[in-house]
Amino acid sequence: MTEIWFIRHGETDWNRQRRLQGWQDIPLNDSGREQAGMLAARLGAQARETPFHALYTSDLQRAHDTARPVAELLGLRVRVEPGIRERGFGVLEGLEMDRIDVLAPEAAAAWKSRDPLRALDGGETLGQFQARIVATVDDVASRHAGERILAFTHGGVLDIIWRHASGVPLDGPRDAALLNVSINRVGVKDRRWRVLDWGDVAHVAGAPADDVVP
Repeated sequence: MTEIWFIRHGETDWNRQRRLQGWQDIPLNDSGREQAGMLAARLGAQARETPFHALYTSDLQRAHDTARPVAELLGLRVRVEPGIRERGFGVLEGLEMDRIDVLAPEAAAAWKSRDPLRALDGGETLGQFQARIVATVDDVASRHAGERILAFTHGGVLDIIWRHASGVPLDGPRDAALLNVSINRVGVKDRRWRVLDWGDVAHVAGAPADDVVP
């Protein structure tokens, strides 16, 4: 079995402003950088007990910059994997959540429908996004059979991973949080996934960060 610790990036200003980020390359804010430091300390302690064998990150800077202090502390090479970047939200990117129905009603309806085939203007369908994430995770897991690895990614990606590992359909209710710098452990063997632990933010001081806006 490959054990993958999926970690959502630290906080950004757009998280606080409740703007959809998608493929927009938004940097961490001061709080996000502080969170990344706390995460690194936590994972450094974990690695002294059982080592990590590899570290992957989305190609967007908010994930990459969350991964960097961890990689430096653990002495791991940062492997950039575009396949675990956030969903492309097209015309919705940059819009505040409470304004999308007014500013882009057709795209907002497509996004909210959870229909895997429904087009999202300028972005990915939910089905395309799901296929990308599942194929990438299966590929990464196959390279690291029997190993424990880190993967720094995004809220929308974690949603797909949780659903695939839990057997919850794309349009089903999700009762799992998608927290900034949370540790979400999944086991993968022979393309079968299962959740080992989810939403661990014991390393973060104060209240959890936003768990809604990807």
